[in-house]
Amino acid sequence: MGDPDRVRLHLDTDLGGDPDDACALALLLGWPGVELTGITTSIDPGGWRAAYAEHVLQLAGRAGVPVVPGAERSSSHDRIAEPVHGLWPAGLTPAPTQPGAATALLRQSIDAGAVVVSIGPYTNLAALGSELSGVPVTVMGGWVDPPRAGLPPWGPERDFNVQWDIRAAQTVAAYADLTLVTLPATLQAPLRRADLARLRAGGALGELLAAQSEAHAVDSGKTGLGPAYDGLPDDLLNFHYDPVACAVAIGWAGAAVETVALSTEVRDGILHWRRSAHGRLTRVVTTVDGPAFTEAWLTAVEAPKDPGVRPSSAGIPRP
Repeated sequence: MGDPDRVRLHLDTDLGGDPDDACALALLLGWPGVELTGITTSIDPGGWRAAYAEHVLQLAGRAGVPVVPGAERSSSHDRIAEPVHGLWPAGLTPAPTQPGAATALLRQSIDAGAVVVSIGPYTNLAALGSELSGVPVTVMGGWVDPPRAGLPPWGPERDFNVQWDIRAAQTVAAYADLTLVTLPATLQAPLRRADLARLRAGGALGELLAAQSEAHAVDSGKTGLGPAYDGLPDDLLNFHYDPVACAVAIGWAGAAVETVALSTEVRDGILHWRRSAHGRLTRVVTTVDGPAFTEAWLTAVEAPKDPGVRPSSAGIPRP
């Protein structure tokens, strides 16, 4: 039997844009008992996102975790989502996508009993179709209720992971044993400038995350949000969208979760999630303890990155 305190987890990510993906991977690498069975990258033209994920692993001393680039494009349209190359050091080498490789690694992780967490568009997961039936999947995305008072009054069009590949989101919603970590809930977990000193003291990986977060805050206009909304700190840099999703997937207790019946529908090109008596039962994160999350995340980033379990010859860690 496996260790009951160990959580096997497969990460599907569009790491390489908003630095919250790298922040999420850093959390998983420092969280006690997490066993990463593999990483697949979505909307990954040319394998650059996989290269950046490999770089994060190398900084953490965890280069043995399998990383496989997945779908280059959305299954709903043919547009490309390029990573933000300027946030990464020069000289990294991309890993071109091999057809079917990401799906194979996802199957392998699922067969090994891994929880799946997706923090990018769900294109890779959707390729499994009905194989997702009954599989525990936690996703960052799925707009159910609006943000609470004092936060930006954004709508579901901001839900990039869902809206970039609507067809994939509908497939995952139809089959997976699903937990939605909604964007409105994650707005309650800000990354602040006050966190940077502690982050930079966490070594090379912390320094990278701090530099990327500062640069992205300016480029994305988030530095102006704090003073504009009463529910945000004035020194806001970013939101911990993806790190919260990963924490929920591994059982962090600081998020409130409600089980509701949900259906999806597309209106004017936007996928909406709505409560429906005829919908599928779905777990939905409604609130997040922001200060508790900040402490948990920083503690994980600061933790020695003990690899714990090395990958077997099959690429799946053993307990």
